[in-house]
Amino acid sequence: MIQTRAFLLSFVFFAFSFVVVFGQTTTSPATNCTIKSNTSCEECLKVVSCLWCISNQKCIDYPVKSILPHHSVCPLSEARWGVCWMNFQTLIITISVIAGVIIIAIFVCCFCCCKCENIGSKRSDERMERQAHLRKFRQEERKAEMKQRHEELRLKYGLNKDNPYSRFENS
Repeated sequence: MIQTRAFLLSFVFFAFSFVVVFGQTTTSPATNCTIKSNTSCEECLKVVSCLWCISNQKCIDYPVKSILPHHSVCPLSEARWGVCWMNFQTLIITISVIAGVIIIAIFVCCFCCCKCENIGSKRSDERMERQAHLRKFRQEERKAEMKQRHEELRLKYGLNKDNPYSRFENS
């Protein structure tokens, strides 16, 4: 129950971060990020394609050709993208940790499901084996009862089984 709550809280945090980072709308698509330099971080990040560098107070076009901005553009610890209160390095680490936890949770769930499925099949195999053993035991009992009845009938009618060829003899 606690793991489920922790998973849900981390999922809500991830979803909130995703909405905060990627849910911003641009004021005008033709806005150049360099025009927003020497303003504030909030003004710069109103345009999603902009990256704010705290060290030199510049608003830069996000280098989309590389996944991470190069250190010469702006150090990761000084870069802001999406929100001003979280640096880019922290954002990357947080998203990576959340993604790792989700992947591990999926693997654990798959492992548990497969393990439980195998346990269930072992139980059903054991039950089927017990039932087969019980059927075999009952069949042997019936077979023994039939032999006993046949012996009684042979004794009753004088057909002893001492000599199997005795009934063919002429006496």
